[in-house]
Amino acid sequence: MAKFSCCFGKAASPTGVVNRANNRGSNYDISVELLDVENMRLYRYRDLQVATADFSPENKIGQGGFGSVYKGILKDGLVVAIKVLSADSRQGLREFLNEITVISDIQHENLVNLHGYCVEGDHRILVYGYLKNGSIDQTLLGNGQCNISFTWEIKRKICIGVAKGFAYLHEEVQPHIIHRDIKASNILLDEDFTPKISDFGLAKLFPAHLTHVSTRIAGTQGYLAPEYAIRGQLTRKADIYSFGILLLEIVSGRPNQNKRLPVEEQYLLERVWQLHREGELERLVDTSMEEVDIHEACQYLKIGLLCTQSLPKSRPSMSNVMKMLNGDMEVDEKDLSDPGLLSELMNYKNGKIHTSGTSSSGSRVDDSQSYGNPTMSYATMTFTTITDR
Repeated sequence: MAKFSCCFGKAASPTGVVNRANNRGSNYDISVELLDVENMRLYRYRDLQVATADFSPENKIGQGGFGSVYKGILKDGLVVAIKVLSADSRQGLREFLNEITVISDIQHENLVNLHGYCVEGDHRILVYGYLKNGSIDQTLLGNGQCNISFTWEIKRKICIGVAKGFAYLHEEVQPHIIHRDIKASNILLDEDFTPKISDFGLAKLFPAHLTHVSTRIAGTQGYLAPEYAIRGQLTRKADIYSFGILLLEIVSGRPNQNKRLPVEEQYLLERVWQLHREGELERLVDTSMEEVDIHEACQYLKIGLLCTQSLPKSRPSMSNVMKMLNGDMEVDEKDLSDPGLLSELMNYKNGKIHTSGTSSSGSRVDDSQSYGNPTMSYATMTFTTITDR
């Protein structure tokens, strides 16, 4: 079993990673926070400038709420993805520290490889391994220009690989790690379409003796579990709910919300549940796939429904999800009940529940702005997500 050691020692929270930087300004010298981090290389800013041709727009491959990502080639020929944190982002600073701490001591074939970082002057930069096929959001869901043809076998490989990575985080690493921001743009694909889980800026450590962690809501709209969105109760089952949404997206080839569709078809989870009840799940299987196994694809949609059930205790563990995806465990349809947000959140419309908030700088934090993803409303409700303070 993998062991995880937090580099902040006594200063670290049992349910999180970063404490000391929370009340610091963005110009705070965080190098002291990173003195004990092992297995991470400290890069010079000048070397990263050279690697990216001075952060040329031609090398820019991504844009997030807290900075930009560039493709670069280091002096030794290593091709990397370089994530540059915006200098005035305090929220991004917390995520920067959290990212380094959470994954500095763990390695897995389905986790992104963080080579190192730069904390020179005002520069806060993360250096990752470059992944040729980008994110699922860009390639598989059609939010970018992509000529890749996805077969069912490739999609199957992606689903199983992502589940394998999360099973490792949830059950093998100690303390367990809850990602909190599972979504299509955080799953990257290498040249062989092996999926890599990325962006651990919101991750929480979860000691085995705890039943749940009460925390401010963080994540991306459309992927939040109802008990977390409403009460701030965080468990591994919140990640499993988010994975269930992702699974539905991968199999159907469409995002969890599409406002270009008729109203009754806009929300993917609602649509999958409706067609399951009507015995017509095959209508949601991505028809652009080659050599698709319709029966297995429909089984995967049912697994997605199991992961998104309203009651957390009714959702399977990630290891059992893996077994079902591999065909080593039966998908028991009689265990399926109404998915979350169709049964629970509808009771909270008309303003009875409010999960929006402000960042430490006082501005509203909205993932439709922060991550460049569409805002997701659950039926008649729209949630604004926030990160910890």
